Amino acid sequence: MHHNGKCNIMVGDLVITHNSRPGIVVRLGRDDFGDYIIVKLDLIKWEFSYDPCDLEKVSEA
Repeated sequence: MHHNGKCNIMVGDLVITHNSRPGIVVRLGRDDFGDYIIVKLDLIKWEFSYDPCDLEKVSEA
């Protein structure tokens, strides 16, 4: 499943949050306020909701 936003983030992608926390995308969604992405953070193992533009996809090198 692709995210429809400009960030082109998919479930399973490794990302860095706007406050430099690494995590993995576990769900994509949309509500009355727009698109959102659920990220499971590496450090604390909790899931948080983010605006797509607050995430940066980690390049696969």
